[in-house]
Amino acid sequence: MSRSDIIVDVAPAAVQSVRPATEADRLPLAVQYLLALGAVVLAVAAGLGLQIAIPVAGLTLLFVLPVVATAVAFGWRVSMAAAVAGALAFDFFFTEPRYSLAIASPADLWSAALLLVIGAIVSTLAARSRRQALDARRAAARAQALQALAHAVVTGDSREEVLARAARALNALFAAPAAILTRTPDGMKARASAGDAALTLADRAAAAAALDLGAPTHGGAYPTDRARFDFWPVTLQGGEALALGVDFTRAEDGRPADVQGQVEAVCGYLTALRT
Repeated sequence: MSRSDIIVDVAPAAVQSVRPATEADRLPLAVQYLLALGAVVLAVAAGLGLQIAIPVAGLTLLFVLPVVATAVAFGWRVSMAAAVAGALAFDFFFTEPRYSLAIASPADLWSAALLLVIGAIVSTLAARSRRQALDARRAAARAQALQALAHAVVTGDSREEVLARAARALNALFAAPAAILTRTPDGMKARASAGDAALTLADRAAAAAALDLGAPTHGGAYPTDRARFDFWPVTLQGGEALALGVDFTRAEDGRPADVQGQVEAVCGYLTALRT
């Protein structure tokens, strides 16, 4: 697909992405690993300053702190990198012979091994807690977005406002870009979008196919294999047909198992929209 195929279409009713994740999650992966290594460097500096007053075995606790911090901020993989880097740094700077990865003392060997084990355990537990917190925030964001959509429908907000909230709800449900398209004499046009949705010509063709077939289309699968978005058709009161699209290629957690049921909830609110 060429760059000229990509058309970023932000409708007047477009809304901001619903992102329950923290600011740290938005950092590039390379930056996350660099910050983890930076935390280990700080632990080394602290250890060098405290080694006169604290036994070598006690210094291992300093290297647990970067593991905990990175696990909470970035998750299991980055924290395990901090654990491995911490164990190597402890071996290199604080065990005999110094400034070598060789370990002469069995006690120091056990200390380094214990540091790695503790790091693995702590990173797993902290990352699990982080994941549970993220899941809770996402669930709250989904419920809030659906509630806002229902409120807009019940209170008789404008159609554009309702469609904007519907796009926001889809974005919140799947943590993925979402768009709502309609057919016009000039082709498929976005009525609302959320999550920085970027529609290609193939996506527009897939949206049109969903309306023509009266059935969902699956991006990346025949006959819409060049499309990134999945689309679901819905007909509003008054006969206007819309295609609800989600770009699962950019979803934070991939395609969930219960896609159809969640999309149908949004479709149900839209079909209740008065003309």
